[in-house]
Amino acid sequence: MEKKLLENNYVKDILAQPQALTDTLDGLDSLPLAPLQALAGRLGTASLRRVVLTGMGSSYHALHPANLALLQQGIESHMLETSELIHYAPRLLAPDTLLVAVSQSGRSAETVQLMDMAQGRLPLVGITNTLESPLGQRADLVIPTRAGSEFSVSCKTYVTALAALSYLSDALSGRNPAVTLGICREAVELMSGYLQHWEQYVDSLTGLLQGVRHLVLAGRGPSLAAAGTGGLIIKESAHFHAEGMSSAAFRHGPFEMLSAEMMVLVFAGIGPARQLNANLASDIHQAGGKAELISSSGSGSVFSLPLTAEVQLPLLEILPVQMVSLALAGLNQHDPGTFERGSKVTVVA
Repeated sequence: MEKKLLENNYVKDILAQPQALTDTLDGLDSLPLAPLQALAGRLGTASLRRVVLTGMGSSYHALHPANLALLQQGIESHMLETSELIHYAPRLLAPDTLLVAVSQSGRSAETVQLMDMAQGRLPLVGITNTLESPLGQRADLVIPTRAGSEFSVSCKTYVTALAALSYLSDALSGRNPAVTLGICREAVELMSGYLQHWEQYVDSLTGLLQGVRHLVLAGRGPSLAAAGTGGLIIKESAHFHAEGMSSAAFRHGPFEMLSAEMMVLVFAGIGPARQLNANLASDIHQAGGKAELISSSGSGSVFSLPLTAEVQLPLLEILPVQMVSLALAGLNQHDPGTFERGSKVTVVA
């Protein structure tokens, strides 16, 4: 491993994820539950009919597990990009909606516009890493993440947002978040154990990804968080073409594009579609394509995550993608995580 990569700020952020997650869980443990319990008591009544979850980029993709958890509890939940919400679905910003806005910076262009449209009209819960931001200052209730500063590509802020959203979905569903937070603390140790081998993983991927020109990340259910975020961060961090989508969507057309230059990373996930995802990886191989299954098998390879509980899985699934981003950056002769045209915070809508 080149010394230059060891000193890379994006790499440092990746390796700091376990501590950022620990700090966030400590903060969540100390939050008063009563305000969220009061909102939970109103959900499903004429007073508060629905939850709208919104964000942009990785903050949007991180919403998938919480959205599904709320739906499974019988709570009407809608998940929209903030840009779509403010321009095409403003009628959802009604007094009988509980709005949950997630923004790492709390001051992206769409988030600021959302604050102007929503403040005072409906209850607003903000999840942000920046308490002094417009979101942190103007939300009725703030759930802070404690990721600390981040160089560029979302990594610490993504996993800490996932933890905060797990806490929120538990509270809104009438469950005690302490149980989930305890399980997430176990994920910190699993994350640390995986990251101990990061140099070995990046070296192995450098050979595996030789000749690959297109990358697809596919999953179902909560794994859509890692698929969507993965496609985004690989484009950002490695300047390499990648796309995240559902495993079912990949069968509806993109399967035709299989070639020696395409790699498909399939998230096995946990739940009813696990076998369907495994079948997709197998069918890609049979069609002559390249595929790797990211699963909780505990075998110790780059695509093998520790055996884990369902709540923990979204926190860990992004780790192999981060390793891929580092390997592809090297193959593309790009300094990992360095932005050349954009910035950490998007201030133009």
